Amino acid sequence: MSNSDTIILGFYLIFAVLALWALIQAWVHQSRTETIHPFKAFIHLLAFYLSYLLIPLWFFSVYAGWVEYYSLHQAGFIFLLSSILIYARFIEPHQIHVKHHQYRLNSEREFRHPIKVALVADMHVGLFSGHERQLKSMVKKLNQVQPDLVVVAGDWTYEPENRLVQELALLKQIQAPVYSVPGNHDEQYPGPPIQDLLRKALELNNVIDIEGKIVEFDEFRLIGIGDLWAGKANMRFMPDLPQDKPWLILSHNPDTVDMVPELPTRPLMLSGHTHGGQIELPWITSYIMKRVSILGHKKGFYTHEHAEVFVTVGTGMVGVPFRFRVPPTIDIIELI
Repeated sequence: MSNSDTIILGFYLIFAVLALWALIQAWVHQSRTETIHPFKAFIHLLAFYLSYLLIPLWFFSVYAGWVEYYSLHQAGFIFLLSSILIYARFIEPHQIHVKHHQYRLNSEREFRHPIKVALVADMHVGLFSGHERQLKSMVKKLNQVQPDLVVVAGDWTYEPENRLVQELALLKQIQAPVYSVPGNHDEQYPGPPIQDLLRKALELNNVIDIEGKIVEFDEFRLIGIGDLWAGKANMRFMPDLPQDKPWLILSHNPDTVDMVPELPTRPLMLSGHTHGGQIELPWITSYIMKRVSILGHKKGFYTHEHAEVFVTVGTGMVGVPFRFRVPPTIDIIELI
């Protein structure tokens, strides 16, 4: 056996060992996952851990092309594909961006002092994302920006493990009050019944659930609205509330903006849900987005009949453990 054959065999052995490790990891973590579809959770986790095969595959493509085990075209294709997938799996999901925006909430006059609101959404703590490394980075960036308040527009979870209380403990380090509403994955649309687990995890980690509640600030009011898919997005009562201040609305699904009634001052809704597509590909992403947001929301500001809505791309992942050309983002909206 030649030296190159030995090395090729070594690569195959690495692939086999990693595949076995992925199988074991998927089985162990599935057993701790809050899910109504154990086999589906296992398959998702298996895909997550099998993705580690991409790293030796990248090196293998280089070596296989060099020793002519594969043709130059074959090796080049594997090299390019594995490079893109490595970036989408191991690099971009951990590159949390911070984007700054300004918005005049009160059309009649500017605020006496600008209010810095940090918007986070779709952490999806569970199968693919929201683990310690990412949460540490998110908390660090939030504290660097020093917002006046942090709002989380739902989808905290994606079939999380039963140690959610411990996983979210890092949130105690955020140096600003944190307000939250649930998203569809937190309400079994789809997903397991983890409402009690999530409620306990948020309460013990200093996150204030404001679904159906109002928070008073000097120059505006913040109201939390329930998830649209869960049938909790009723806003017909808002005209009967005090209107001496403008409203900032927090609701997971941006399509909820279509239900905002006419108010004396146009409110701004802060939402997530869409992930900005999560993977930005020509034509394919646009087609999928039509199923996620009927009103065509993707990311950024949109104007509707009775309100504006801002959609953040969020920080987590669902479906597949990849982000491509849509890095996780914390949006800082300065109300002026």
